[in-house]
Amino acid sequence: MAEPNKQANIALMPGDGIGVEVMAEAERVLTFLRDQDDLPLSWEVLDWPSTAWHQQHGQMMPDDAMDQVRRYDALLLGALGDPGPLSEPDRYCLPDGISLAPLLRFRKGLDLWACERPARLLPGAPRYLADPRAADIDMLVIRENSEGEYVNQGGRLGQGTPHEVATQLEVFTRRGTERLIRHAFRAARLRLEQHDEKRSFYCAEKGQAPAQVCLITKRNAQPAWGELYTEVFAEVAKEFPEIGLRHELVDAACMKFVQCPWEFDVVVASNLHGDILTDLAAVLSGGLGLAPSCNINPDSRESPALFEPTHGSAPDIAGQGKANPAAMLLTAAMMLTYLGHSSTAERLRNAVAADLRASEGQVRSCREVTAGILEHMQN
Repeated sequence: MAEPNKQANIALMPGDGIGVEVMAEAERVLTFLRDQDDLPLSWEVLDWPSTAWHQQHGQMMPDDAMDQVRRYDALLLGALGDPGPLSEPDRYCLPDGISLAPLLRFRKGLDLWACERPARLLPGAPRYLADPRAADIDMLVIRENSEGEYVNQGGRLGQGTPHEVATQLEVFTRRGTERLIRHAFRAARLRLEQHDEKRSFYCAEKGQAPAQVCLITKRNAQPAWGELYTEVFAEVAKEFPEIGLRHELVDAACMKFVQCPWEFDVVVASNLHGDILTDLAAVLSGGLGLAPSCNINPDSRESPALFEPTHGSAPDIAGQGKANPAAMLLTAAMMLTYLGHSSTAERLRNAVAADLRASEGQVRSCREVTAGILEHMQN
């Protein structure tokens, strides 16, 4: 955690589609919190990366974008992708490989090798599982962010011909695996210290444990990296004897996320598997409109961390004021915690939760949701 009295400079990047709308609400809330709590925060709004920037300049962001972002302590990104609205068939729209490319460039170029996505079902949030135990969903999915399935090595031979061959290489290193898994165990230990209530999770070796790390692989079909993850997991686990251990194949994990998500604590997964599982976990905890995330380097603060809601640009509702800003505000709370302002972040999270409870079932605009959250923070 950063020093709470240290001046922090943030880059606000609205991006595309509803990113522009939810970022405007995040800036309202950040301004309120900065003034109320006398926080040493400053920020600049950047109009890149974005599809609009590409339309003007032929690229998603400037040539020196990576040098520019290194001046900041944190990056808060709205969304990237189709800018919408879908009612405009001739809108300037780019392939995902171009519009989403800055995400991979930031993650890899800034060495943000861990993506954290908490999934907690707040009272008042939409609940898609009938089982009453679904109210206890509270997990943290940690996804590898720098290698694995998304290294983008490979190519297409004979493109467009009947004999075309496409290759996509996966790369897993012991160094990347070990740092990811150790971070997952540290996160489980921290969650154990922070939770007030006594929790209990299944562990094949211990029977029950007060905290748990679940490793996700597909080692039955992809044994090379699956066994590497399994071996490193067993080695690192010895340093954390109080933490329960679990291993699931990714297909079984998807099933159990739906059957019994309350049985998971910290989940650690590869880049692709984590990407899939976090979207599923987000729906189970109220939907993408309530799902925050961060991309961090737990071992270093030489580069800024990247914070982003998981909902994407939502072109179907872009420009209509319908976007739920809660995911962005919960993401901003994660950023405030990272910057050393834990009590302010908790105020914001509590206000989002209180507003959800008070407005359950109501249909409100993006600005109305923010107004309700601000009102709860003022009381």
